[in-house]
Amino acid sequence: MIDPRAIAYVLAQFLVALAGTMLIPLLYGALTDGRDLGALAGGALVTALAGVLVFVTTPRPTRDLSQREGLLMVVAVWGCVGFFGCLPFYFSPYFNGLTDAFFEAASGFTTTGATVLSNVEVLSQPLQFWRCFSHWLGGMGIVLLGLAILPLVGHGGMHLYRAEFSGAKSERLRPRIAETALSLWKVYFALSLAQFVALRLAGMNSFEALCHTFSTLGTGGFSTRTASVAGFQSPLIEYILIVFMVLAGISFVQHYRFWVERRPGKLFSDVEVRSYLILTLVAAVTIGVILLWQGDVTTEAAFRDALFQVVSIVTTTGFVTADFEIWHPLPQLLLLALMFVGGCTGSTAGGMKVSRIVLLARVVDREFKRMVERHGVFAVRLGGDVIPETTVQSLLNLVYLAFLVNFISCLLLAAVGVDVLTSIAAVAATMFNVGPGLGGVGPLDNYGHLPALAKWVLAGDMIAGRLEFYTVLVILTPAFWRK
Repeated sequence: MIDPRAIAYVLAQFLVALAGTMLIPLLYGALTDGRDLGALAGGALVTALAGVLVFVTTPRPTRDLSQREGLLMVVAVWGCVGFFGCLPFYFSPYFNGLTDAFFEAASGFTTTGATVLSNVEVLSQPLQFWRCFSHWLGGMGIVLLGLAILPLVGHGGMHLYRAEFSGAKSERLRPRIAETALSLWKVYFALSLAQFVALRLAGMNSFEALCHTFSTLGTGGFSTRTASVAGFQSPLIEYILIVFMVLAGISFVQHYRFWVERRPGKLFSDVEVRSYLILTLVAAVTIGVILLWQGDVTTEAAFRDALFQVVSIVTTTGFVTADFEIWHPLPQLLLLALMFVGGCTGSTAGGMKVSRIVLLARVVDREFKRMVERHGVFAVRLGGDVIPETTVQSLLNLVYLAFLVNFISCLLLAAVGVDVLTSIAAVAATMFNVGPGLGGVGPLDNYGHLPALAKWVLAGDMIAGRLEFYTVLVILTPAFWRK
C-alpha cells in the first residue's frame, strides 16, 4: 500500500532545498545586475513556504519507502522541481504564461536545453544564472543533490539511486548512498572548476564562463547568447567546450575511478567508454569530410564544426556553432541518429546510452548465430560479463517503450498542426534531452512558436526521457496501484 505521507515528508525537504538553491542567483543578482530580484525572491518564497507547510503537517515516516513509493517519489520530485523551478520565470516579464515558464524550467532541470526564447540576451543576469544553474543541478540529478545535502538518507535512498541511474549494468561506488552522492559531487565540482578556469583563460568573462560551465557539465546547452557558442567566434573556446562535453558524457563512476582511485586502466578498458569515443570520432570524421567536400571552408574549420556538433549532439548538450540544417542531408541524418544514442550510462548525458546500443547489437548478433546454429547456446556478453536474460528483456522493453512514447508524441504534435519533420525532430530532441532539432526547431530556431499542447507534451517527454521511461510509465499501469 502506498503511503502518501511518507512521500510528502521527503518531498517537502526537496522543496526547501530547491528554495535554497534559488537564493544563490538571488544573491548574485543583488551584488551585480539588480534586476528581476523580485521574481527570484518570489519563487524562493513560494517554494520554501510550500515545503515548510507540507513538512510541518506531515508526520515523520516510521519505515523506509517501498519500491513503489520510491518510484512515485522520483516522478513527484521531477514534476515539482519543474513546477516550482519555473516560478522565477513565471514571475518575470519575459515568458508568456505558465506553459512557457514550465517548459523552460523542465528543459533546464532535465538538461534538455530547448528554449521558448527568441532572444536570450533580454534576460537579466540573475535569471540567466538560474536558467543555466538548473542544468548544473539537474545534470547530476536533483535526486542525488537532495541525498547529498539532506539528513534524510535512509528513506528510499537506494530506490531513488536506481531510478536515476537505471543503466544496463548498475554499479555503486560505496555501500551507502550518501557517501556515493558526495563522492560524485566532488568529482562534478572539480571538473566544473577546471572548466571555469579554462574558459576564463580563453577570454570569456566570469559570468558567461560560469553559465557555460553549468550548461556543459550538466550537458544542457543553455547559453547566455541567442547564437549559442557561435556568438563567441572563438575556436579556442569551442575546443575547450568539446573536451568538457566529452568528459561530461562519460560515466561518473569511471571519473571517480580515474581521478580519485587513480585507476586509469579501468576507464580505457571499459567497453562503453571505448565505443563512445570511437563512435564520436568516426561520426566527426565522416561529417568533416562531407563538409570539406561540400563547401569552401578550411580543413581545420570543417573538422572543428563537425567535431563540435557531433560531440554536442551525442552528449545531448545541444550547443551550436553552425547551422547544420544547411549541411548535406547525410550529416543531418547522422546527427538525428546520434540523438537516440546519447552518452554513457551514469553520465549527465541523455539518450538511450551507448552501453544499451552496444548490448542491443550483441543481442542481434546472438539471434543471427541462433539462426545459423539452432542447437547452439550463446551468451550475451558486455565487458567480459555475461548479461542475464532478465537484463536483455528489460533492454528490449525499454527500446519498445522509447519508440512507443516517440510515436504517440509525434501523433499528438501532428494533431495540433505541427509539420512532420518538426514533430519527429522535436520529440527526439526532447525525449533524449538534446535541445536543438531539425525543421521548425532547428539550431537557429526555438520552441516558442509551438502550440501550448505541444509544449506540454514535449515537457513531459523531457521528464520521461530523463527518468528513462520506465520510472514514469510504470506509475500509469493498474498493477502499480494495486494493493
